Amino acid sequence: MTKKIEPGDPVVIVLHTPREKCWGILDEISTAGVFLRGLDLNSFDDWLRSIVHDEPFIGLIDLFFPTWRIERINRDESSGAIPSLCEQVEKRTGQSVTALFGR
Repeated sequence: MTKKIEPGDPVVIVLHTPREKCWGILDEISTAGVFLRGLDLNSFDDWLRSIVHDEPFIGLIDLFFPTWRIERINRDESSGAIPSLCEQVEKRTGQSVTALFGR
């Protein structure tokens, strides 16, 4: 049985018009849309590199996506030998995602 996606879960959101993918911690889902604390997936590696090298980087922000833009929401989970994005963060930085997100 699959568990329902809840606030506080790490997720990947796929959007359309324009096509984007964002990763982060889900804050809230409502009929109006989704609130996420995270970043554009294109910035993920740069954000991690900045943490590892203790460099400044503007990355984690509070985001809102209206329902009409949301194509899909996936829980950030490992798949076979491929680690989840959260696991990659913790392995590469030595810090928990919770600490990095300031929660």
